[in-house]
Amino acid sequence: MKKLLPLVMLLMAAPAHADITHKISTSVQLTVDAAASQATRIGSTYSMSGTDITINTEGGLGTLSSGSAVGYTPTDWTGGSSSTFTESFIEGDAVPTGTTVSSGVVGTLPAFGNVTTTAGGVAGSLDGSISSAGTISLTAGGAGTSATGQFVTELTVK
Repeated sequence: MKKLLPLVMLLMAAPAHADITHKISTSVQLTVDAAASQATRIGSTYSMSGTDITINTEGGLGTLSSGSAVGYTPTDWTGGSSSTFTESFIEGDAVPTGTTVSSGVVGTLPAFGNVTTTAGGVAGSLDGSISSAGTISLTAGGAGTSATGQFVTELTVK
């Protein structure tokens, strides 16, 4: 009976309960920057000032119509012996006839007075992978690219 006592005690022990959760998450993010362009039209301006002058024909801006520039007429003036005259004109952008977007691409951008353009990225040999053992392998691409690899393991015991 003494020989069976340890076996009986082992069978009488209460079972241990534990909730164990193990989570594994992996991800690779590869990005290539898109090309972009922003164009802003500038307006036409005209100004004139003077002293001791006689204006024969007043200058100014012409009319604005789609697809054409504003145009300008200079001021015709005559002055006395101490006259001063200043005239300034900036030709603004013509009103464009329209821009067509085809498959997400604008074939021809309008040539406006204020244009900012950035080149798109070049994927080149951009690549990334994560093995089942958690080894992250990232290969650099060309300009304007990025690669991010992530391996997360979480162990929860309750």
